[in-house]
Amino acid sequence: MTAKLPNLSLSESKEDVILAEEEQNPLPRSVLRTNSFLLLDGEWQFAFDSGDRGLTEKWYLEHHYEHTATWPGSVEGHLAEAKDHQQKAWQDEVIVWYEREFALPDKDEANGQTMFQLTFGACGYETRVWLNGNLLTTIEGEEIHYGEYTSFSYELLEEILQPINRLTVRIADSLDAEIPRGKQESHVYKRGGIWYQTHTGAVRSVWLETIERNRLRSRVGVMSVVEDYLVRFNLTTRIHDPGQYTIRLNIYEHNKNDGDPLATSDFVLHLDKGQKQQRLVLEVPGAKLWSPEEPNLYCLIAQLIDADGNIAAIRAHFGLRKVESRGRYIYLNNQQIYLDGILYQPGNSTYEETKRHLYAMKELGCNLVRVHIAGVDPRIYNLADEIGLLLWVEVPSPHSSTQLSRQNHQAELIRMLALIETNPSVIIWSLYNEDWGAEDIASNPATRQYIIDMYHYMLIYHPQFLVVDNDGWKHVSLEGRLKSDLLTAHLYTPDLTRWQELLDMLTNGQLEGVAAHPLVVGDPFFYRGQVPLVVSEWGGFGFPDYGGPKDSEERAERIRQFKKELRLRPIAGDVYTQATNIEDERNGLIDAHTGELSVPADLLNSRNPIQPELPSGTSK
Repeated sequence: MTAKLPNLSLSESKEDVILAEEEQNPLPRSVLRTNSFLLLDGEWQFAFDSGDRGLTEKWYLEHHYEHTATWPGSVEGHLAEAKDHQQKAWQDEVIVWYEREFALPDKDEANGQTMFQLTFGACGYETRVWLNGNLLTTIEGEEIHYGEYTSFSYELLEEILQPINRLTVRIADSLDAEIPRGKQESHVYKRGGIWYQTHTGAVRSVWLETIERNRLRSRVGVMSVVEDYLVRFNLTTRIHDPGQYTIRLNIYEHNKNDGDPLATSDFVLHLDKGQKQQRLVLEVPGAKLWSPEEPNLYCLIAQLIDADGNIAAIRAHFGLRKVESRGRYIYLNNQQIYLDGILYQPGNSTYEETKRHLYAMKELGCNLVRVHIAGVDPRIYNLADEIGLLLWVEVPSPHSSTQLSRQNHQAELIRMLALIETNPSVIIWSLYNEDWGAEDIASNPATRQYIIDMYHYMLIYHPQFLVVDNDGWKHVSLEGRLKSDLLTAHLYTPDLTRWQELLDMLTNGQLEGVAAHPLVVGDPFFYRGQVPLVVSEWGGFGFPDYGGPKDSEERAERIRQFKKELRLRPIAGDVYTQATNIEDERNGLIDAHTGELSVPADLLNSRNPIQPELPSGTSK
């Protein structure tokens, strides 16, 4: 197997930061395990199962594969490369099979307490996996894993392992509007305009690693109370041998996890067989807070120690920060902050391209990136932590509103939350966007109740985030209480006078006639400045063929004028549309491949320029 993950310090240059980050964490995950691993990326055998015959014919036992494909990659790309399949896009549904062999590596031994684990960084939407003809079951007990945005793992039993092992994967996807798909086309929304070609399948790395039988899973939830420097860690234990254990938490300065820790504590507890969550609280005296201006990070090394002294460890970085909505404004670490945001649709950008985009958005002057209803490589969240960018994360939406679509949406939300709780950069979550997948939100009490329930769930179990119920319009009110921490609006107009009118209407509390639909549905809601206003989409200023300015200089000037009007009013933040071009949407400010800006640097930075004018009679 490959060497264990090294500990490296980050240098000042952008290139060195990227290189060091990759060397620290070559796998698509936020929380690291120091054990050795074997990447299974590369050339796989590949077959298109056009008649869905593979299960009946038991391809997992034996099959002749006519093609090869490079993992990671997309089903769409692999089909296009297959010699007998010239279509670049599939219709209705697609089923493909992948297979490869690998030699069983030497195992890290710890008194016979280690085993092998197989992990898929992301794959789907529907994935089944066989090893040497044996159907595997995920740690969560799934024979079929659903979802295509987050990782999932299999523990490999010794009795099915061989010196040379055959790994078989069946992936199925469809245009079903009831599954979370973001802006990928479906039976409801066809490709074109703002809807994109599907990009699915084997989209992230797969790897084999040694793990301890009794261990902490590579997921950590972090909630901090900045007033007393208490940090609440949510850890997940995975136990095969019940008994007495100690969880030891050690806190170090970032990238300096040697010597004496800044804080340490042991927690003795009895653990039964299976998996469970445990919250532990540790004080980090004198810790510096995390913010975009000062992205101070710390290293957590959490160890599970059994009665014989065997240690299983995980490592993660974290930062102390608190985000709140108070009245008209957003506060970070008890300080008012304005969100200079940009909408980011990564599409099928590579990991390297996405990193370049992140640096470019920072160069534009943004302190917030709204990752628009898409899943990204978890290392991108880590990079945002490092360079000081706030993130607004969204659940990829289904495209129809049914009981099943709500169940799928909830499952996707919970899968994402389990793996995106460590990063201080993530401050906002959206449940829905523009009522996609909740189009009956105004007329169906069941849809509104589901959104209300999920909002309350987030408040109770994930209070470290601000939550938006349905971004852009049609926010939910129950008994006059908004079920969203922000009142957001999508406002699009190229005309400056109309822009001023819309902003005045919004800040004066007018809820209809501002955005494309009423801003609030459900019970009556009266805005009096009790929640922050965020213009979470605006601009979209492409060039003439997109109905925009004639050149980059004119576009930059229009953005300056529109930003100035935003800052003259009591608005808490804005999100410009958008970062890069993607398919038919030709309104990006950043080259999708190189990361170069087409407008001046710092164009979107409007922090501290003008004190907003409050309505008459309102005290500061």
